[in-house]
Amino acid sequence: MISFVQRGDLSKTEKMLNSLLALNIPDRLKKFGDKGVATLAMHTPRDSSQTADSWYYEIEIKGKGEYVIHWCNSNINNGVSIAVILQYGHGTRNGGYVMGRDYINPAMQPIFDAIAEEAWREVIKNG
Repeated sequence: MISFVQRGDLSKTEKMLNSLLALNIPDRLKKFGDKGVATLAMHTPRDSSQTADSWYYEIEIKGKGEYVIHWCNSNINNGVSIAVILQYGHGTRNGGYVMGRDYINPAMQPIFDAIAEEAWREVIKNG
């Protein structure tokens, strides 16, 4: 049999839990959404600025306390995302192949790191 005994008050625990309830996660994610759009626009290869200017983000609320940021690009040609073929490459009409260029991952890594760092700061600040 396992039993737990608690002595003292739970004021620190209550303070931490109340501060977590006060966080406005979507507002914080908007900041990172905007930074991601700016970063992607800056790093997108350019023949024209159409693909670079077509980045946007959406914040999805998946459940209680679970959020996802989706960075998207609206530059679609014949059903194909131009941002994706720039990233991964594509075949040409005459049988050739244009190599992709990994521009998304290196550009976004600092954004991902900043999100993780801010989340960790909140955990240790309220812990």
